Amino acid sequence: MSKVWFSPIGDNSSPDVISQKVLKLYNAAGFEKIFGKNEFVAVKIHFGEKNNTGHIKPQWIKPLLDAVKEKECKPFLTDTNTLYRGERQNSIDHLMQAYAHGFSIENLGVPVIIADGLLSKNHSEVPIDGKRHKSVKIANDILHSHSLIVLSHVTGHILTGMGAAIKNLAMGCAPRSGKQVQHADVKPKVNEEKCRACGLCIKWCPRDAIHIYDGVARIDIEKCYGCGECIATCRYHAIKSSFKNTSVSLQESMAEYALGAVKDKEGKCCYFNFITHVTKECDCMDKAQDKITGDIGILASYDPVAIDKATVDLLIEKAGKDILKDLWPENDYRVQIRHAESLGLGSENYELIRVE
Repeated sequence: MSKVWFSPIGDNSSPDVISQKVLKLYNAAGFEKIFGKNEFVAVKIHFGEKNNTGHIKPQWIKPLLDAVKEKECKPFLTDTNTLYRGERQNSIDHLMQAYAHGFSIENLGVPVIIADGLLSKNHSEVPIDGKRHKSVKIANDILHSHSLIVLSHVTGHILTGMGAAIKNLAMGCAPRSGKQVQHADVKPKVNEEKCRACGLCIKWCPRDAIHIYDGVARIDIEKCYGCGECIATCRYHAIKSSFKNTSVSLQESMAEYALGAVKDKEGKCCYFNFITHVTKECDCMDKAQDKITGDIGILASYDPVAIDKATVDLLIEKAGKDILKDLWPENDYRVQIRHAESLGLGSENYELIRVE
């Protein structure tokens, strides 16, 4: 049975309170034994899209980074470039966005490295034995690190129902081409009656696959690679995925990519899930979002499956219902957890240990 450490927080907790909770979890779990002298430590985090306010804040993780540095290792903050158009599609813009949100060596004492390089070409094929993939594409600067700290802000998600540790590993450690592979079965379809021809989907499509004809948005499926941005950005709910099994295939691919991200790092990975300002959609949205429930706390574990399962259980307990399922009834988030467990990535069985 896996162990998951949990430290509760209330709404509007101060950055100092949150940062000390993170440090207490680090110490309680004994994560310091993961890191060796002069080892490279990738600290995987989502820096937040422009105008997004729900992401993990730099002040929350400063004491954690200081504690890791005491092990005389070499930690760095990292993420990979996005598939969609935005402020994080190449490493220059991505770094500038990270700095804009306060993730800088001046503030945190560690460098920021975009793990897949300038144009997302810095990656390798990692062999796995999966249901959908026999190899996955992983960013080299994560792949070649000795150990991995995964900091995940828990959110809902338009295609997977939930984003937490597994999704952060899968999408967050993959280059743009790896993200494209994971989204391969996502093919959007326009409801002509709902479409207002506003053009917002055209602005966000990274493939120029959408054009207005006869007053309706038309998607060139041959150009489309399924990133789902048009689905997420449509204000009139006029675009949806055209295949019922899209979420299943995407989540199973995610679990297999997560497996590749931690390959050869047994005993060298740890995870923190922040159940704070939980929103309907992920931190890739370039806007402030209302939270769907009150803040709950922070979880820590060596097991990405257990920490995501504990996260779901705490959300259900807090809301008195399965709030993520209610938000995204067509996308069963449990697929990613179950498939990850079937791959040996972790266990749904866990012991919750409270840390005050």
